[in-house]
Amino acid sequence: MKFFFVFITLLFFLFTNLAAQEDSLLDRDIDSLFDEPPPETQVKEEPAKRETRPVSILGSVRRRGLTLGASFEFHGGLAPGWDARPWEFNGEEVYSHGQGVKMNASISLDAQMSEVFRARTVVNFNIPSFSFELGDFFFDYNFFDKVFVRAGKYEHSWGISPNYSFTNLLSRVPSEGPSGSSYVFKVDVPIGIGGVQALFMTRVNMMGGVIPEHRKDLAFGGKYNLAFRWADFDLGIFYQDEMATRGTFSVKTTIWDIELYNEWLVAVSTHQNNETSFAVNFGFGREFFNEKLDINGELFYNGEGNTYFYRPETEIREAETSPFIEGFNIALNLLYRFSGKGDIRFFTKLLYAPMQNSLQLVPGFRLTPVSHIEIYAAVPMALGSKDGYYYNYTDDVNNLNRPFRVMFLVTLKGNVRAGYFY
Repeated sequence: MKFFFVFITLLFFLFTNLAAQEDSLLDRDIDSLFDEPPPETQVKEEPAKRETRPVSILGSVRRRGLTLGASFEFHGGLAPGWDARPWEFNGEEVYSHGQGVKMNASISLDAQMSEVFRARTVVNFNIPSFSFELGDFFFDYNFFDKVFVRAGKYEHSWGISPNYSFTNLLSRVPSEGPSGSSYVFKVDVPIGIGGVQALFMTRVNMMGGVIPEHRKDLAFGGKYNLAFRWADFDLGIFYQDEMATRGTFSVKTTIWDIELYNEWLVAVSTHQNNETSFAVNFGFGREFFNEKLDINGELFYNGEGNTYFYRPETEIREAETSPFIEGFNIALNLLYRFSGKGDIRFFTKLLYAPMQNSLQLVPGFRLTPVSHIEIYAAVPMALGSKDGYYYNYTDDVNNLNRPFRVMFLVTLKGNVRAGYFY
């Protein structure tokens, strides 16, 4: 009955506003419906043939054809560090280089079969440990310009916070259970510039031939977005066996050029004793000096305990499952852009958990000396108690988990896209 009740609730969210779909497509961002960024390079097209029938707006944006993309990334770095902090050296500290090299090339194919049906496939090639990996692999389908479906292998996210993504319910995983890449069936119904979204998701190893057979292998949720000129509201719910049922509410607005956001989460342990907990944040973002200085600050309280989330692979870290931080937390991010050649940027990231007397501090800079090449240098350090969260979860390279290190990283990357359209 619990499963049936939540399922009926999702169907209500999805279809209750279908009758309100009278807004023109001119008021919608078509790319945003499918969460796709615009192409970075211009696509060559055949000269258009004269049409004897009017072309729909959606048809002019998503014309039948193929788009082939190729990208390459090289990451080379050195991260010398110790298993102790410099002011705690006693002659027994252990030093390690933390070196790493990674090369990744990917080929993508977008096939627009018609203005209502599209498929995307991405294949990655990695070194070291040469391997082929399937990246995004999904299809999009549009029903009567009213309902947009996406299904396949891809990562989807919710939430606002750039520091504590606690309202990204799709990243939550049980302490014991499937916790790999996500396979999502998602339905969007636009309403003005907002809309309703419902989805089913699983993280079982379908690449290994595993088919989700049990209810515990599946998760499902829904989200409603209500957008005004003065504020943007989101309301969401997410359910999976062996995890608490979670609901979220968030609002984002801009006042006097200050971006303000507030998110709430309520978790009910429906799989155990119906114990209820909550989490909440308040954050802001502001630009100064003609967009040279960016400041972001956030206050976050997490009343949930013993919860886990999945972090996809990044340039310097493998995919992993980590516990979510508890209690009161403070975040501060500073970024300053210098004028002139090199596009020099200095940044500082600070995450502080006062109840655990634990702090992560990452000062550094980024330099772009020539096209396609970026150079990073940073000094990540964990301060405070050795029993604190940031001392034991340092986001270090190669899972070394060192509380103090110096990082140097050079990246070379670029991409190109070419297309043929009817």
